[in-house]
Amino acid sequence: MLKTSQIQPQHLIIFTRYPEPGKTKTRLIPALGTLGAANLQREMTEYTISQVRELQKVVNVSVEVRFAGGDLQLMEEWLGCDLVYQPQGNGDLGSRIERSLYNAFQDHAQQVVIIGTDCPGLNSRILAQAFAQKDTVDLILGPAIDGGYYLIGLRRFIPELFVNIDWGTSQVLHQTVDIANRLNILYHHLSPLADVDRPEDLPIWQRIWETEVNMK
Repeated sequence: MLKTSQIQPQHLIIFTRYPEPGKTKTRLIPALGTLGAANLQREMTEYTISQVRELQKVVNVSVEVRFAGGDLQLMEEWLGCDLVYQPQGNGDLGSRIERSLYNAFQDHAQQVVIIGTDCPGLNSRILAQAFAQKDTVDLILGPAIDGGYYLIGLRRFIPELFVNIDWGTSQVLHQTVDIANRLNILYHHLSPLADVDRPEDLPIWQRIWETEVNMK
């Protein structure tokens, strides 16, 4: 767990993977090759971090990176030593999300938002919208067009949301909402966005990348 002093009442957790060729963005390897897929993982994570830094200019939020693959030294060499890193640990995605939420709330966070790095449409404005819900609902969901979610935010620990979910399928969001309804949890949906997971998704990232380059 983090030191309590590192946790703000509003806390953001980024799930990502170290960009090792052959072990990341594997569904894109047929289109990009192992190195190209790893480079895409690197670029998309760096873009997400840039949006988080923009968020921190307007919202007082602490940030933690939960990583898979690599190690602490490799993550610090890649993304810098000013971020807090924790390994995701074992288990399916639900177990890893649940663990990270439990740790954050144990460390006195009052609102925790978790995002991945697969959704380039997720920008600082949408992140700010998620944190703005802290006084209105217990659950915030960012629906992904493929049926999952690109963001989940809670203001209390609700482990039931991560049980009996078919992770990696188009049923994830629907099943999560069903659980929320069953538990009478107030929730809010953000704008739906597209993940970049398959070759046909690459134009989504290309548009974001070209916009970023043109703005520099």
